[in-house]
Amino acid sequence: MEKSIHSYEYERFLALLRKTRVQSGLTQEDIATKLNATQSFVSKCERGERRLDLVELGAWCSALNVSLSSFVESFEGRSEE
Repeated sequence: MEKSIHSYEYERFLALLRKTRVQSGLTQEDIATKLNATQSFVSKCERGERRLDLVELGAWCSALNVSLSSFVESFEGRSEE
């Protein structure tokens, strides 16, 4: 499996992350506030300049008011979008 942040799978992940934020009606600044981070940090994560680990993804999901499991199901294409 390709480990680059430029892989097709990671691009899909980033697209879902952004889509989920937009569907939640939140801005990057809103997420940054909830994560106690900067808007620049959120932007770098969404662009793939900063890779998220599982713990950080859980915090993002909480900030987006979605469960980690439902986010993963969406990523795997098993949920209704």
